[in-house]
Amino acid sequence: MGLKHQLRTLLWKTGYDVTRFQHTGHPIARRKRFFGIYGIDTVLDVGANTGQYAVGLRADLGYGGKILSFEPLSKAFKALESRARRDPAWQTFHHALGDQDETREINIAANSQSSSLLPMLPAHLKSAPQSEYIGKETIRVRTLDQVFPALCTQARNIYLKMDTQGFERNVLLGAKESLKRIDTVQMELSLVPLYSHQPLFNEMYSLMIELGYTLIAIEDTFSDPSSGQLLQADGIFHRHGRTSGA
Repeated sequence: MGLKHQLRTLLWKTGYDVTRFQHTGHPIARRKRFFGIYGIDTVLDVGANTGQYAVGLRADLGYGGKILSFEPLSKAFKALESRARRDPAWQTFHHALGDQDETREINIAANSQSSSLLPMLPAHLKSAPQSEYIGKETIRVRTLDQVFPALCTQARNIYLKMDTQGFERNVLLGAKESLKRIDTVQMELSLVPLYSHQPLFNEMYSLMIELGYTLIAIEDTFSDPSSGQLLQADGIFHRHGRTSGA
């Protein structure tokens, strides 16, 4: 056993690890590589919550391009808007995206991030008690096809990120025309049912293949704290035969 492995073993006992920041093994390094290779200049941040993802793009990836963040919850949007105020390349929009223009009730989770338009199932609540629903809010839902033409006139290489707690398929159904200009998509993929009527990994994977995309990366995001079972992962898809929108 080499010295490097011995040191890592000691760290593992404390619950930590050290890995090299390489695109072949580190999720942030991999995403940074994708942004460079694909020349990403516009990010659609769907389900932005308080702006955590956008902040990570700036701080971790060094991304300086345009960010368009969509968040329907009033309290979360207020925090999102405050964060984006000093960033001229970051715009915020107070509505959800889905498959039709409508007004709906969203379930508000105690942790905010798990809020969803869909009912939560016991498996989710068991693994994350802090995600319990504590209220509802009436929100506006629009389609990406409605807002895309006005927002992305100058965009060349677009990255669509969806964190919509089981509503990803609805977002895609409302983006049939927009997807023709979107080469890279990141979305949550559930391996077990977490929300009622939520499509699982195999269905979403098949849909993305039908739409002309290839799965290029998987990042684990949500596991059962007791068993360690992976419940949800982020999948990154890229359109066939494309390296840049140039």
